[in-house]
Amino acid sequence: MLTLYSYWRSSASYRVRIALNLKGLDYRIVPIHLLRDGGEQNAPAYRALNPQGRVPLLVDGELRCAQSLAIIDYLDARYPAPRLIPAEPVQRAPVLAFAQAIVADIQPLQNTGTLNYLRDTLGLDDAGRGAWLRHFIDRVLAGLEAEAAARPRMPFLFGDAPTLADCVLVPQLYAAARFGCDLARYPVLARVAAHCGTLPAFQRAHPAQQPDAE
Repeated sequence: MLTLYSYWRSSASYRVRIALNLKGLDYRIVPIHLLRDGGEQNAPAYRALNPQGRVPLLVDGELRCAQSLAIIDYLDARYPAPRLIPAEPVQRAPVLAFAQAIVADIQPLQNTGTLNYLRDTLGLDDAGRGAWLRHFIDRVLAGLEAEAAARPRMPFLFGDAPTLADCVLVPQLYAAARFGCDLARYPVLARVAAHCGTLPAFQRAHPAQQPDAE
């Protein structure tokens, strides 16, 4: 059975849970609390498994794979039905571009380490950190909303079936709402995310449904 080291509120863990569920794979979750006791991701036992000290981490037999996009790419290659990253280059490129805009341009800024640095080193209070973070989240989501609005209306971001892009979108909008962003500014993205939320694979992956949810 696959093992996923995960934190209930981690966007990166959330997107991998969605992918695993869409593929109908059996997996067990090992919770890694990112805040308790200085962060369980920093414990020697976990660092021995994942020297990067982050979640998620997927273990499949002898494989230990970190980084959510690498995990989902592995799952697509190892368990190809249904595909989440299109094989055809013209279809593949925009799906990856959408996902990477969130993973590269937003995700690092909303991580616990970044927010703690803003507080502990730069002295920003909660209001200042929130304003700083919303500025960057909104800037990226505004571009993605414009791109999505320019395409024909579809149930999912890139057609009639979910892709990697939807796996990444839903956790990001969950995080954006948690950080106080106004999702009404992104009606197309919000509509797609709401549709995804009607599917059991997305519902089971939701943070509130995780064994370590608080």
